[in-house]
Amino acid sequence: MNRKVLLIEPNYKNKFPPIGLMKMATYFRLRGDNVVFFKGELKEFLLDWLTNLCIEKFNSIDETITWKLKGDKIKHFIKSGKKDTLNEIKINDSECSIFLNFWIQQYHKEFRTGVLSDESKFDFVGVTTLFTFYWDITIKTIEFAKKLVKDIDRLQVGGVLASIQPKEIYAETGIMPHCGTLHLKGDIDPDNPYIIDELPLDYSILDEIDYVYPDNNAYFSYTTRGCIRKCDFCAVHTLEPHYVEYIPLKERIERTRRLYGEQQNLLLMDNNVMASSKFPLIIQDIKDCGFEKGGKYIETNQYDLAIRNLRIHLNDRAYTRKSFRLLQELNEMKRFSEDERTEIYSIRDKYGLLSLDTCTRDALLQSYHFFAPFFKKRYSNIKGKQRFIDFNQGVDARLFTEDIVSALSGIAIRPLRIAFDNIKTKPKYIRAIELSIQYGLKDFSNYLLYNFTDKPEDLYERLRINVDLCDKYNVNIYSFPMKYHPIRGEHSHDRDYIGEHWNRKYIRAVQAILNATKGKIGIGVSFFEKAFGRNLDEYMELLIMPETFIIYRFFFEDIGYTDEWRKAMKALTVKEKKELYPIIYKNEFNNIEKLTSNPKYLRILEYYKNYRNDIINPESELYRRKQEFDNKTRE
Repeated sequence: MNRKVLLIEPNYKNKFPPIGLMKMATYFRLRGDNVVFFKGELKEFLLDWLTNLCIEKFNSIDETITWKLKGDKIKHFIKSGKKDTLNEIKINDSECSIFLNFWIQQYHKEFRTGVLSDESKFDFVGVTTLFTFYWDITIKTIEFAKKLVKDIDRLQVGGVLASIQPKEIYAETGIMPHCGTLHLKGDIDPDNPYIIDELPLDYSILDEIDYVYPDNNAYFSYTTRGCIRKCDFCAVHTLEPHYVEYIPLKERIERTRRLYGEQQNLLLMDNNVMASSKFPLIIQDIKDCGFEKGGKYIETNQYDLAIRNLRIHLNDRAYTRKSFRLLQELNEMKRFSEDERTEIYSIRDKYGLLSLDTCTRDALLQSYHFFAPFFKKRYSNIKGKQRFIDFNQGVDARLFTEDIVSALSGIAIRPLRIAFDNIKTKPKYIRAIELSIQYGLKDFSNYLLYNFTDKPEDLYERLRINVDLCDKYNVNIYSFPMKYHPIRGEHSHDRDYIGEHWNRKYIRAVQAILNATKGKIGIGVSFFEKAFGRNLDEYMELLIMPETFIIYRFFFEDIGYTDEWRKAMKALTVKEKKELYPIIYKNEFNNIEKLTSNPKYLRILEYYKNYRNDIINPESELYRRKQEFDNKTRE
């Protein structure tokens, strides 16, 4: 008997889809199981799930009525229990109304109470986890999943957080997670003949949800596993303790291409690809997959792909939703005349394709011949787009050689991400950048860890190095400062950790600057110097500056507040600074009178009040002055 399987990713924001769940989806489909993937509001999932079960139950009781066309009303009743909605469904038109009424009331009760019958539950539920600071939403998701599984032993929790803190999750939920990857035969099921971690990804599940991952339209894969380093801040040696130096790529990409269509880019999630002795073979695999330098991407006709996959029942839930979205987009495309858009709308209306709640697989297949010509026109004359490969976890500057860089220059890599987590690696980092430039690479990106064992001055120096390299060689280096969060112990479940050389004020100042720069620092010396200071002294002054003075930099400079604050700070003696600075470092200014009784300090601390409410309050003087400033700068 086919099992009902639910795979859940908690509803946090993240860039990449859950690769582990995509492999598990492939596994369960190979076993003939029915797989559902969800990411979003848990209550909404429960409502959709019970609605679908109700429609299936109605179809089994009375197939003379197309119940799916009443799906929106059925959903509304299950949610609200309103009698008027029940009347609109017209259950009494059926000779089996007594049974239909029983079941729709049953599903309404299950939704209202959250207590599901075994018939409504799943045979297996898998929950993935990510960063430790997503603790609260992850625990909430696990507790929700416990209500959806028939047998609690068939609830499996895995992923990053689960592997790092399995005992903590068990103490909180009673569920002992799976640690690491699914790399053994017999994982999940005793008779499992597959190594799940080596299975290709099921991309179809991404069309089952409304959430759109920022890095979509890409092949996601690995060519190696693990890392030769054991950095204290990193979890890789826990998740992937053994370095695997070669995983074939071509077969996986080709399978994805056949089933799910061509993808534009290639994102490789390797943690230290350059450490592999098989690196030349990896580069050749990348080229053979179409990602040689200058490689082009032609988009697949997504509608034809979706309808084909509906015909073969690859994933009816996903491709019904995808087809519906494509039809919505088609109806809004300006390349079609008003008459054509009207015709598209009327056909959708005829087949019940104006609402996802009433959209059916059968209706999509029956109406295909009407819409196919429009999609043929939609995908005609598409120009090839540049495609790129991204070693998204970054590469190791300490391993750069001319042979390695020469190989990289032959593939469509953009950007080349080089980690620069420690100022001690400065010489090797600069050499890696300069060597790459010699081989024609011009687009770089890197992650700069801060708030670990580094000092605030180290972050400035690393940023400055990148800006100066951009200016010197006319290349692009986008820096992404990343605040360190511990993966174990105190503060691993929140974002409040402060490194030994940092304090709350410095952390907030860096975050305020990054908010203004959208989290990245790019080319342009003048832009960088305005954001972080022309030198180390100006940078350190920015770190201690009132937060609103940083966020509304030009405004507070224009009205003179910044100069007033600066003069007051310069007037402090060494002794006074030693007394006042620790107060500022705590970054708590709601009740400054409780912080000190010194009138000189209180006058300075007045500048640290949050002026943002005054700036947006039309009744305040600061609001008026801000409006005048904005009008002046627009002229």
